[in-house]
Amino acid sequence: MAGSSYLGYRGDDANTDFAEFFDPKMAALPGHIVDALHHGPQADQVLLDFDSAAHLLDDGYHQTENGYGHLRNGGFQVSVRTDMPGVTPQMWDWWFGWHGSDTRRYKLWHPRAHASARWADGNNDGNEDGHYVGRTSLIEEYLGSAYAKAAIRFLPPEQMGLPADRLGDSVAICARLGSSEVPVDIGWFVHQIRPTPDGAEMRSRFWMGGPYVRVRHGNLLANTVVRPVAARQLPDPRDLMVHCAQEMNHLAVFLPALYAKFG
Repeated sequence: MAGSSYLGYRGDDANTDFAEFFDPKMAALPGHIVDALHHGPQADQVLLDFDSAAHLLDDGYHQTENGYGHLRNGGFQVSVRTDMPGVTPQMWDWWFGWHGSDTRRYKLWHPRAHASARWADGNNDGNEDGHYVGRTSLIEEYLGSAYAKAAIRFLPPEQMGLPADRLGDSVAICARLGSSEVPVDIGWFVHQIRPTPDGAEMRSRFWMGGPYVRVRHGNLLANTVVRPVAARQLPDPRDLMVHCAQEMNHLAVFLPALYAKFG
């Protein structure tokens, strides 16, 4: 249950200089996401392997830019592409450092699902310099109808096999995803944002479950015991794809104006 956290703005939540960007009305899902939902689960051979994450930096597109499916190793993979006219990769790099210190900022991103956000290091005064790599964001949100309390530890792209000298004008936001309540990680994700002629596009990839579940600082026995338990706490791949598409498309609409005012 959500406990004391809640969706939307209440009381004096709107008494900020960024509240004008809070809009509970969200656009319909893009057609390519609807098509992927109609297609249903994809074969594992057309999904990007975790060890091949660096292929995101290649030119062109993958066989599956939008879709989800279970992998032979027991995990699952989710892919989402978001078209963002008028947006630059640097705007997203700024956003990931800016939003995490204030729940009201986090709610701008997905007003129908985001409930709470704060930095685990306690620096939540809202005046940080945009630094997020190496920090852990503690969030509460809905994925579909399931309420999640997650810890997102942001990593240097190199740690996921994406060398800095290949990023060019793109930005890669990489993270280890786990629970904020127990010391267990359940997956990885990367959002690669690259320029396009009219703005940018985000290519999101998630790998979760199976071998991607680990006890933090645990041993092999602990991982063997916790993996089947953690599997019952994993999000539904379809819900994860919808959530990602919703939040990225929603924020992309007003991110240029938000960045112009605060970035």
